[in-house]
Amino acid sequence: MEYLHASLILHSAGKKITEKAVTDVLTAAGVTPDKNRIKGLVAALSDVNIEDALKTAAVMPAAISAAAPAAAPAAVATPAAAPEPEEEEEEEESGLSSLFG
Repeated sequence: MEYLHASLILHSAGKKITEKAVTDVLTAAGVTPDKNRIKGLVAALSDVNIEDALKTAAVMPAAISAAAPAAAPAAVATPAAAPEPEEEEEEEESGLSSLFG
């Protein structure tokens, strides 16, 4: 993640994303840079329009966060319904033990 963050810092500062620039940002942050990861990142980002990617990505978290609150009440309702079947299972178990003993 820190490699991607270094790239975003460089982009927001208007600097070109190069291996040396990413290495410098990571070193300044106290991260030991991995040259292979940096080369791969710079190569992968060379074909990406970061501005367009950020605009597209900014829409997705809002949609996810809007869906998350709807899921939470369902999760709260589930534990309330769960104890009832457990009680029935206990009754069934006691019924089976009477057959064998």
